[in-house]
Amino acid sequence: QVQLAESGGGLVQAGGSLTLSCAASGGRLSDYAMGWFRHAPGKEREFVAVIRWSGRTEYADSVKGRFTIPRDNAKNTVYLRMFSLKPDDTAAYYCAATTRFALYTAAEYEYWGQGTQVTVSS
Repeated sequence: QVQLAESGGGLVQAGGSLTLSCAASGGRLSDYAMGWFRHAPGKEREFVAVIRWSGRTEYADSVKGRFTIPRDNAKNTVYLRMFSLKPDDTAAYYCAATTRFALYTAAEYEYWGQGTQVTVSS
């Protein structure tokens, strides 16, 4: 129903900032809760942030205060704005969409992008 495409990943120094984009097509962004997850080698896919249908945002404790997840309805795009990046933030980042209610578990998300790599150097 909806296709997601992430972009904006890259290499950044510790303490720097980066903004990821997730463009949705084939559906209205406002019909879904939009989440960001990340997957580092050797680790399970981890919840990062979500913006609910209402616009309320929630964040993992590890990124709270450093990441934000704004939404641009006109562009049908959500973002992950990251600052004060740490080497531990290095991972492939994925956006995902769901019509379900369990917003912090990857298995509950119905649609996924292909991911974009973020690498934070020391």
